[in-house]
Formats: sequence, structure tokens, C-alpha cells
Amino acid sequence: MHINMKTSLRDSLVIAVLVSIVSCQDNSRPNFQYFPNMYESIGYEAYQESDAFDNGIEAQLPAEGTIPRGDFMPYEIEDTNDGYALAKASLKSPLDAMQVDYNEGKILYDVYCGICHGTKGAGQGKLVKREKILGVPSYADVGRAITTGSIYHVIYYGKNTMGSYANQLNEQERWQVVAYVEKLKADLEK
Repeated sequence: MHINMKTSLRDSLVIAVLVSIVSCQDNSRPNFQYFPNMYESIGYEAYQESDAFDNGIEAQLPAEGTIPRGDFMPYEIEDTNDGYALAKASLKSPLDAMQVDYNEGKILYDVYCGICHGTKGAGQGKLVKREKILGVPSYADVGRAITTGSIYHVIYYGKNTMGSYANQLNEQERWQVVAYVEKLKADLEK
């Protein structure tokens, strides 16, 4: 009986020590923090002065001559009247007949152009009918004599009250819209 009492006393003591160790453990926060900058990083504010960067501000300019990744291709013709005339006279679509998708062109046209130019390109979109925007001509107007290049140039830079859609449409999408506008123009001229 004496041996059993020692064993039970020792077991009780071990259990008490384990309970005290476990009860003091706080799992909600780590005891030691390795690499604290990984947990609590320094937040750099864009366009703020900083000694961390060579130019003294945090937002870095891209290297000269670089272009962003993705579908972006630089458009070399300037946003001037001479640039418009050059585009009108010489710019041609890089898409061949197999690459033109009139369904995609129509979807993009309806989203970005139809509200002003109308679904048929006659210059009678919803905003024109509600007199929110005035003077949107038909694609078939002889005085305008739009071409592939002039359409692309206007989509890229905008003209008069029409703004640029270069940020909304990538190059491939712009050419699809150009092809669809040319189709609408041909339909109006029949």
C-alpha cells in the first residue's frame, strides 16, 4: 500500500505540473517573433518623399524605352490634326479577314459607342435622342469620309466631344470595333 501511495502521489505531482504548464500557455500570441518585419511591414506611401529610393520619392518611373506587359503596343501617330490626317490616309488594320470577329466588334461597339452613335451608326444613340449630346454625325455622312485609320485614331485619342477609349479597349479590341464601324458604314451607304 505504501508503494501505491508513492506512485499515486508522483502521478498527482506530474499531472499538477503539466496542468500548470498548459494553463499558462497563451496560444493567441507567439512568445517569440522571428523576423518581425515580415509580420509588421513598413508601409510605404506612393509619391511620398523617402530616402529608401534613389529619386527621393517612392513611386518609380519605368525605364526609358520600356512598354508595359500585356496587349499594349505603342501607337506612334501623334494626337494632332496632322496626325489625324496621316492616320486617315495611311493607317491600315493589321487584322485579316479571318481575324475580324463582327460579333465581338458588335458587343464592344454596343458597350462603348452605341450610346452616342446608335446601334446602326446613324448618330441616333440614346444620349442623342435625349438631347444630352448633340451633333453626333452618321457614319455615312459624305463630309466626314471616315477611313480605317481615322476610326482607329479617334478611338485611341478621341475627337471633339468624344473622349479616348485607349484605356478601355486594348489594341485587338479597338481593331474589332473599327471593323464593325466599317460594316455599319457600308450598311448605311446601301
